[in-house]
Amino acid sequence: MVGPAPRIDLTELFNQVTRQFDDMGAIEFDEVTKQFGSVTALSNLSLTINEGEIFGFLGPNGAGKSTTINLLLDFVRPTSGTVTALGHDAHTETVAVRRQTGVLPEGFDVYDRLSGQAHIEFAIESKDGNETPAEVLDRVGLSDAADRLAGGYSKGMKQRLALGMALVGDPDLLVLDEPATGLDPSGAHDMRQIVLDEAASGTTVFFSSHVLEQVEAVCDRVGILRGGELVAVDSIDGLRAATETGTTLSVSVESSPPEVALESVRSLDGVSSVTQVDNRTLTINCTSSAKTTVLSELDECNLTIADFETEETSLEDLFLQYTNDTSNSTDSAEAPAWRGRLLLAKISVMRFGHAGFMVQPSFLHSSLVEQQRSFLGHLERNRSRICSVFSWTLALLASHSPA
Repeated sequence: MVGPAPRIDLTELFNQVTRQFDDMGAIEFDEVTKQFGSVTALSNLSLTINEGEIFGFLGPNGAGKSTTINLLLDFVRPTSGTVTALGHDAHTETVAVRRQTGVLPEGFDVYDRLSGQAHIEFAIESKDGNETPAEVLDRVGLSDAADRLAGGYSKGMKQRLALGMALVGDPDLLVLDEPATGLDPSGAHDMRQIVLDEAASGTTVFFSSHVLEQVEAVCDRVGILRGGELVAVDSIDGLRAATETGTTLSVSVESSPPEVALESVRSLDGVSSVTQVDNRTLTINCTSSAKTTVLSELDECNLTIADFETEETSLEDLFLQYTNDTSNSTDSAEAPAWRGRLLLAKISVMRFGHAGFMVQPSFLHSSLVEQQRSFLGHLERNRSRICSVFSWTLALLASHSPA
């Protein structure tokens, strides 16, 4: 007589599935290369961005930043390598990624004859959001302009509106491309606070900007691209420590320092230069970790320190140091797939059951037959994803069934 089948612990079964993704970053680029003809816009990019991290993405014009974002959002496909976002393949599971992603694109434009509230209502309906338009507009500082036509908004107000639309649906990933564009100091402060609040709630923020003060104010780590190659990834303090100009230390002493004392300081690890500005003032360039050692060495040389000040190398200086070689710039090769105008009609969400399909700009310029093929392709990829998940679940159930 066959005994009863062992009871399946559904909680443990669920944990087995979720543990598959525990060690994965929110975004992963694995040896990704993108070529446009004979020009390599992105070369062998390997990068992991952690869940809940605010990651700043920097680089001169043509470095490959927009190409990287386009790859993440599946506006272009990699020549080689893979891109993963939120546990999904960014190219075969595009719908799942976009459903969990809020995007503030560079060059966003609005419907002139729709109100700000109508824009937010559209975003809420498209994303099945639970927010009210009033809540979103209040968060981005547009409550007083909710009923005004967006065509009359200033550039900064349009940027706030775009940020509000990106925030709809409580996304797990925010992709912000030049989010401070057009914002006054108050608006930039509000944007930074929203980014910090989102990260505190677990949202991953991918932040590309040329306003380096904004990046320095909010980002946990930064990545710097040059000529399509990732040349640095670290915290800003880490980047300072890795360069020769991490800190400028200005020291005032009570008596003129002898040359032997200056040479003693110059010989210290982490010290790149020592300059005597006047009879009692020294300027010392050193790494951040060497500051205490420098002050101790001056004391050992019987110099009484009257005062000292430190000035950390700015992110701008670090950026210039890492990007001073622009010979490999790929400015002409940047894919224009999503830069420029992204009207709501060109980037919208089509509803099919509970799956959101984001239309790429090229979709609107293709023939009807091409559009039908593209849409059926989206359905096919979604069907495959559902079948794969179902098959995986059945396999797990089978592994728990009696032999």
